[in-house]
Amino acid sequence: MNPEQIDLPAVHAEVTAAFQRYERALVSNDIAVLDELFWHDPRTVRLGASENLYGIDEIRAFRAARPTAGLHRELHNTVITTYGENFAVCSTEFTRAGSERIGRQQQSWVKLDGQWRIVAAQVSLMS
Repeated sequence: MNPEQIDLPAVHAEVTAAFQRYERALVSNDIAVLDELFWHDPRTVRLGASENLYGIDEIRAFRAARPTAGLHRELHNTVITTYGENFAVCSTEFTRAGSERIGRQQQSWVKLDGQWRIVAAQVSLMS
């Protein structure tokens, strides 16, 4: 890939908006938006802090059963990098009130049919 194709301003702005929309949906437990932003495919993977989810059906079941309290978090060191016009990686750290643990989240986003979708995600907590 040509280095000039990394972080194209318009593409970076699109992915940043999608990432911010995801974050708002996550902390407000807007399951419909969370579902919309994940690729609806059995190859979608979400490796969580305490669960491994393979396919959109497992991700949907997790979201439906997840507790709705204590979802607010503060993001730190967010890095969004786009590669060309159709692929991006979003990485961030997060903290929650009442916990000293640092969480980490990384998502791979792909533009499919004109919409940005998460195709792989990983969440972990540092000990």
